[in-house]
Amino acid sequence: MQGLELIQAAMKRQKVARIPWVPFVGAHAGELLGLDATTYFKSENHIVNGAELAIKKYNPDGIPVTFDLQIEAEVLGCDIKWSQDNPPAVVSHPLADGSLKLEDLKVPCRCKGRIATVMNAATKIKENHPNIALYGLITGPFTLALHLLGTDIFMKLFEDPEYVGKVMDFATKVGKAMSDYYVEAGCDVIAVVDPMVSQIDPMSFETFVSPYCTDLFGHIRESGALSSFFVCGNASQNIEAMCKCKPDNISIDENIPLDFVKEHAENYKISFGGNMKLTSVLLMGTPEESKFEAIECMDIGGDTGFILAPGCDLPMATPVENLEAIAEIVHDTYQQDVLRAKGQTAKNIELLDLENYFEKDKVKIDIITLDSASCAPCQYMVKAVKLAVDDFNANNIEYKEHKIKNEEGIQMMLSLGVRNLPTICIDGEVEFISIIPPKSELVARIQKHLDRKQLAKV
Repeated sequence: MQGLELIQAAMKRQKVARIPWVPFVGAHAGELLGLDATTYFKSENHIVNGAELAIKKYNPDGIPVTFDLQIEAEVLGCDIKWSQDNPPAVVSHPLADGSLKLEDLKVPCRCKGRIATVMNAATKIKENHPNIALYGLITGPFTLALHLLGTDIFMKLFEDPEYVGKVMDFATKVGKAMSDYYVEAGCDVIAVVDPMVSQIDPMSFETFVSPYCTDLFGHIRESGALSSFFVCGNASQNIEAMCKCKPDNISIDENIPLDFVKEHAENYKISFGGNMKLTSVLLMGTPEESKFEAIECMDIGGDTGFILAPGCDLPMATPVENLEAIAEIVHDTYQQDVLRAKGQTAKNIELLDLENYFEKDKVKIDIITLDSASCAPCQYMVKAVKLAVDDFNANNIEYKEHKIKNEEGIQMMLSLGVRNLPTICIDGEVEFISIIPPKSELVARIQKHLDRKQLAKV
């Protein structure tokens, strides 16, 4: 048993002889083709050819068509900013800036914009690889609502919940349509990728996410496809609520302990996947370290209901040899036993000396992210800080993003004692962990530090 059959068995929580593996290849496929991300994401042929190369090199049981959470937003009127080494990012929010009203928005058809590009690519990939589980990734309702509304959504959760509900209802209809298009194109698994749900509290989740995602997963089930609920960031507080939405699978990143998710998934009799470290191991580590990371995840996950995968979309520059090493170890039980016997040596990261980093006449804000150019929660957290800082005298405040895609970012994360992403630290104090604060609250926290240093607001 391998490929599609293995994924189906794992998602049905049947015991498997080999743990299935799914590399989440998005922009990384452009790297395999020697292309920048913009060129790759805009071309049907490049998406097909990138998937072909990834399948050849990484011997996966399942693979996404592509990984781009801006497709729906772009079609619906959000402006996007293209990047050379990341998926595009949403930079305008039509329901917030007044360029569109909710009643103006229509569920896009299959032929619209880059939807057609991706669906045509999906059909070709499936025709070429009928025995591999093909994942169609759709933007989750809450993340799509945030793309349309911007960070205003966090205030409107309390100030105008009825309106947020209407936006969520529309976003869910878009999700149903997109899932239908992917199923028609031949996809076996529909992954609802909703990274922004890690940024809200359980009560807000129950009110503004649960009913819509439960409806969406029911629709996917009726279409005959399997489903996955994919979240990035520290969504530990919402994992149980995610399970109650009745997907076939929960996929998480390194912010959430795998054994924690396993316990909840087993309680609700659903499968789970993840959560190999994207940057410190897959991007910056060695093939040997990547193998050990895979072994550790497989040993925790077990042979019933678990799918081995990166914690999120693979960074574009992830070394090919690291992913090939994982593919090798997944298919070779002898190597697995040898590595277990050898044990793992952790990579040493030297902590930074922060004694002279903080200044008496300035408040320093450090934002620890995966990368705001490719991670939606990270993008909106950085934007929240910028908007809050604009209320102050810039001479008194300095803010900086530290991306853990490089060693400096990892060093800063560890030196500040940060455990989850994204996180805001002010003058070395962890203030907001994996949650985007309302502007008023963030302004108040900044003012507290200004007052402590007896610095003026303006």
